[in-house]
Amino acid sequence: MQILYQDKHLLVINKPSGLLSQPGSLDDSVTHRLQSQFPFLGIVHRLDQGTSGIMVIALNQKALSHLAKQFQFRTTFKVYEAEVFGQLPLSKGHIDLPLRCDWPNRPKQEVHPEGKPSQTHWHCIESSSKRSRVLLIPHTGRSHQLRVHLASLGHPIIGDYFYAQDEALNMSNRLHLHAKQLTIHHPITNQRIHFESKAPF
Repeated sequence: MQILYQDKHLLVINKPSGLLSQPGSLDDSVTHRLQSQFPFLGIVHRLDQGTSGIMVIALNQKALSHLAKQFQFRTTFKVYEAEVFGQLPLSKGHIDLPLRCDWPNRPKQEVHPEGKPSQTHWHCIESSSKRSRVLLIPHTGRSHQLRVHLASLGHPIIGDYFYAQDEALNMSNRLHLHAKQLTIHHPITNQRIHFESKAPF
C-alpha cells in the first residue's frame, strides 16, 4: 500500500485491489495496516474491495469533519479509470439511472425507478472489439454506481464478480476499476490539492 501524501492532518494512499477499506470479514484492511503508525484514523470515504486507487484518510477529528463535509456536499472532484467489456458505440456519454439495493442479492445494487438519482459521465480513451478503456466522473456517490451503470449499458467492467458474466468476468482475476484522480480542499489551509495515480491494468 503506497502513501502518496502525508502531513499532520491527512494521509493519501494508493489502495491495492483486494484490500478492504475498513475492517470487515477479513483480518486485513487499510485500517489494519495503518493503525500501528497513527493514533487516529478517520476513514472519510471508501473504495470497494476490488477497486484500487486513491483514498484520503483524516489523522485527527477536525480534519475528519472537514473532509467528510466535502464528500457529503460533493465539493471534491473524482475521476476513475476502468476497462469495460466490448467496444463502446460512442466516444462519450452520460448515464442517468436511479439505483437502489438489490435486497435479495445484497450487497448488489440495481437500476430501479424507485432508486436514488445517480449520474455518471464517461469518456472513452481507447477501444477495440473486446475491450474499451474509459474515464468515469461520478456526479453522485451511490454504492457500486460505476459498476452498475456500465453493466446497464451492456459493457460491464472487466473482472467484475458482481455484474460481469462469462468472458467479461474471466478476462481478469481483478476488477478493472481504479480511482485515478482526487481533488480536495486541505482541511486546515483550505488550499485546493490534487492527487493522481496511474491505473495498474
